[in-house]
Amino acid sequence: MPSLHGKWSLVTGASRGVGAHLSTALAQLGSNVVLHSRRLDHTRDLAARLAQTGVKVVTVAGELSDQRAVDDLLDAALEQAGAIDIVYNNAAIMTPYRENTWEVTAEDFRTSFEVNVISLARICYRLMPPMLSRRWGRVVNLTSGIKEQPELCAYSISKAAVDKFVRDFVPKLAGTGVQMNLLDPGWLRTDLGGPRAPNDPATCLPGALVPALLDDGISGRFFCAQDYAGLTIEAALTKAGRR
Repeated sequence: MPSLHGKWSLVTGASRGVGAHLSTALAQLGSNVVLHSRRLDHTRDLAARLAQTGVKVVTVAGELSDQRAVDDLLDAALEQAGAIDIVYNNAAIMTPYRENTWEVTAEDFRTSFEVNVISLARICYRLMPPMLSRRWGRVVNLTSGIKEQPELCAYSISKAAVDKFVRDFVPKLAGTGVQMNLLDPGWLRTDLGGPRAPNDPATCLPGALVPALLDDGISGRFFCAQDYAGLTIEAALTKAGRR
C-alpha cells in the first residue's frame, strides 16, 4: 500500500456524502486534501476539521456545468497545492426521474453530460499529464451500477460514457505508474441517491479507498465499494488484489 503522506488529493463534490467521507479518510491516511464544492462556504467546516489532523487543506469552488469555472477551480487548486497526485471525480448530478420514459428531455442529457462526463474528462486532461511526468498518480472516477431504468437514462448513459472513457485509457496508462479506475459507491442515502436507498454513505468506506491505495499498475478496473463494507483497509486491499 503506497504511503499518502505528503501527497495531494482532489475530491470534487466534497461538502457532503461520499465526498466528505472520502476527504476525511484520505486526510486520516496523511494526504493533504483539496476540497471542491460549488461554494467555498460549503466546505468551510469540513476543512477546519481536517486541518486538525495535521494535513494541509485547500478549498476551491466552481460549478461543474460551466467549463470556465472548471478551469478556474483547477487553476486555484494547482496554485495552492502545487501538484495533485490523487483525483476523486466524485461530483455528479442526477437528472429528474421521468415517469413517462418517452419524455426524457434533451436538456436532461445536456446537463448530465456537461457535469458527469465533460467536466470529469477536463479535470483528467489537466491533471494527468503532470502525473505521467512524475510517474505516479491515481485517478478514481465515480460511476454507477444503475441499469434497466429508462426513466433515468440521461444519468445512466452519462455514467456509461465515464466507463468507456476510463477503459479506453488502459493501454495508454500501462507501465506509467498512473492508474485510472472506476468506483461505484453503491446506492446510498445521499442527495443524489435519495432517502429510499438501502445504504448509509459511511458504507462507501473502506472500499472507496481501494482504487487509490492499490499499487498493482492496472487501470480500467471496476470497484464496487459495497463489496468491501465492514472490512479493514488491509483486508479490503487483500480482497481486491485477488481480482
